[in-house]
Amino acid sequence: MKNINVKRMVEEEEEDDDETSSFPVSPTGQYFTSSVMSISVICVLESEIPIDDSCTVTLLKDVFIPINPRFSSIMVKDKNGVKQWKKVEVKHKDHINVPIFPQGKSKEYYDNCFNEYMTKIAMEQFPQSRPLWEIHIFKYPTTKSAGNLVFKLHHSLGDGFSLMGALLSCLQRADNPSLPLTFPSFTSNNNNNNHNLESDYKKRFCTNVVQRVNGVVNTLLDFGWSLMKSTNLEDERTTIRSGDEGVEFRPIDITTMEFSLGHLKEIKSNLKVTINDVICGVLFLGVRLYMEEMKYDQKNTNSTALVLLNTRNIAGYKSVKEMLQPKNESKWGNQFAFLHVSLPKIDKEESSTNPLSFVFKAQDVIQRKRNSAAVILTGKLLDTLQKYRGPEVTAKYIHNTLKNSSMTISNMIGPVEKMALANHPVKSLYFMVVGVPESLTITMMSYMGKLRVAVGAEKGLIDPQKFKSSIEKAFDRIFKAAVPSASSNSSN
Repeated sequence: MKNINVKRMVEEEEEDDDETSSFPVSPTGQYFTSSVMSISVICVLESEIPIDDSCTVTLLKDVFIPINPRFSSIMVKDKNGVKQWKKVEVKHKDHINVPIFPQGKSKEYYDNCFNEYMTKIAMEQFPQSRPLWEIHIFKYPTTKSAGNLVFKLHHSLGDGFSLMGALLSCLQRADNPSLPLTFPSFTSNNNNNNHNLESDYKKRFCTNVVQRVNGVVNTLLDFGWSLMKSTNLEDERTTIRSGDEGVEFRPIDITTMEFSLGHLKEIKSNLKVTINDVICGVLFLGVRLYMEEMKYDQKNTNSTALVLLNTRNIAGYKSVKEMLQPKNESKWGNQFAFLHVSLPKIDKEESSTNPLSFVFKAQDVIQRKRNSAAVILTGKLLDTLQKYRGPEVTAKYIHNTLKNSSMTISNMIGPVEKMALANHPVKSLYFMVVGVPESLTITMMSYMGKLRVAVGAEKGLIDPQKFKSSIEKAFDRIFKAAVPSASSNSSN
């Protein structure tokens, strides 16, 4: 999967993660623990074999906690009211949860137990008296795995890139633990990847007058629209957006599905687009198909997706050790940006006769927005709010940015090889961001040639199975249209 690098929306004042007794909480960390927001990341590792948790405390003590001092710190305010990380003694057993359910039931029964348990922990807030992470060991076999290991970490500890790096550093290659895990390279059709948006923009700005004018116009339009979306311009209430206050405190259903990266790459190659273009096209079409399925009149409906972008100036990572080196360009922390993308509207019969239009529309809008400097201006705006109005006001602005949109999309790149945790082979893994003031969150993670898509949907508003079916239907239509041989082979 392609990583889009842009000037980060929030200019993170990264603290030195040393072993001092206290160190400052970054601005983004303060936003995520404000009076208006408390966002966490849940990562699920599906085990191929029944889970033996006898070595859990040892792994936490010797491997996980030493990764970063934030894992052994709590958040406190100093005499000036500024939040600091303060080192404390970690009581390991307080962070370990092993739910108990009736023995000897069917896998389908434990599917329901696990889903309800995930809903429960997604809604719970972390106690402020201990470090902001916990693990949950679900020992019962489901239809997808022999057991599940669930990590829940507060977003103030770091973004998905940082937290996933921490988790992956606890795992080893199943085939040869002495070798490092490797990851897909960041590639692009135009070979213009691995650059920071600000430097890219400056180069393009000087190329010729036409690009210069287009860049300025796009920047003004995109920044103005982003400003309006974060203040008083809300998406309409639809079958994927309740638009209610406090939606982040409502229960959610977490549903997952899996796609072949090989098939995604076939679509990418045939259409000469990027993997991200394909994925966004599938999701956009899937959302519109779901609205159709739910008999929602979407003729004049405007819906916006917030695409989360990793802003690190990196060419990719080869191993977990490289990812965690403090001087590496893939530095720890919250370094990301939101990109506002309008969901293409579905024309009559278009979803079945021309599903590829959604991929090309996704490509056009994302490329156009990357050619503007709106994200840079948004970052400057947040810096100014933080400086003159404080973290609470800035957090409110970010909260409104999320609340006024219909959905959030984010993705992570996982290892190519099979992983193992304490000799437990990992069959698959996925993650979900919880506590977000939206009714719909979609996350994606690649692993061993598969793309695992997870959907966090507000209970009572979104039908998770129908939504899943709509996304799968969208992928099937796009794949068959982009790879004609697939249709002919399936009919033979």
